[in-house]
Amino acid sequence: MKANEFRAIALSMAEASESAHMGHPDFRVGGKIFASLGYPDDSFGAVMLASEEQEKLLRAHPGIFTPANGAWGRRGSTCVRLDAVRAPTLRKAIAAAWRTRAPKRLTEQHR
Repeated sequence: MKANEFRAIALSMAEASESAHMGHPDFRVGGKIFASLGYPDDSFGAVMLASEEQEKLLRAHPGIFTPANGAWGRRGSTCVRLDAVRAPTLRKAIAAAWRTRAPKRLTEQHR
């Protein structure tokens, strides 16, 4: 997986837009960040998940997904090793992050 592929998947989500936060590209829906690139370095992306979604991914793909450090990780921020993740797995993770952050009207439209 390359950063441009991660970007394309994130931007394929309904009403997603690209912005930046703390010097890293991020992807937002309804003004809320659901994914980002370049944290903790350029070989990673991140998805903002609900705790139960994070737990599932950590169990199913321990070499690919890890919680972010500190409180961010305890609240669902999950790092993704780009060189290890495959597109279908990343697409599911990004979709779960999008659902976590998207406004209710959007999640209801895109079930």
